[in-house]
Amino acid sequence: MIPWQACRLCVITDRELRRGLSHVEIAMQAVKGGASMIQLRDKAAGPRQLLYEARQITQLCREHGVAFIVNDRLDLALAADADGIHLGQDDLPPWKARALLGTGKILGVSTHSIEQALRAAEQGADYLGIGPVFATATKATGCEPVGCDTIRQLRARLPLPIVGIGGISLSNVGEVIRAGATGVAVISAIVSANDITAATVAFTIAIQQAEGH
Repeated sequence: MIPWQACRLCVITDRELRRGLSHVEIAMQAVKGGASMIQLRDKAAGPRQLLYEARQITQLCREHGVAFIVNDRLDLALAADADGIHLGQDDLPPWKARALLGTGKILGVSTHSIEQALRAAEQGADYLGIGPVFATATKATGCEPVGCDTIRQLRARLPLPIVGIGGISLSNVGEVIRAGATGVAVISAIVSANDITAATVAFTIAIQQAEGH
């Protein structure tokens, strides 16, 4: 299980969006700004370099009480002793990943429809990513935006934490939270910002304000 508060603001590291910064540096700035979860995402770097950074992020997040999730790479998550893994629809099926992870690690799954979300929940997911909520150019999913109505329908049917992802900005994050999402996962609106820490703080405040309405 994952504490719901860990799902409030997930910052996904992306070095392509912020040349010159390492995953560790992005994570440090996001944690300083109040991120509740860091997700390491890198499709290009070699495993040795990623493991070196992942181990540093594990230590950073443990020191600050922040959850640390590795995207896609089960081997890397285990080797770095991360808190868990986040899988896409083309990765290992959740039930198989759960068997390899054990019960002490967090398992998140990206879903693009209510059917996929329900299936992931049945197969052992601890939290569900749903999206893209809005149109986004950061990650090509091949899926149409699901909108906030899908979040409302999922919240009515599932007790698990729901994390909205895709096109999340300061102008629409409140809408996502009010629709029933536990939190959001953000890439470009934070990682591409001139000040990652300040951008993270702004999202944290916006989420808190939305939760109060």
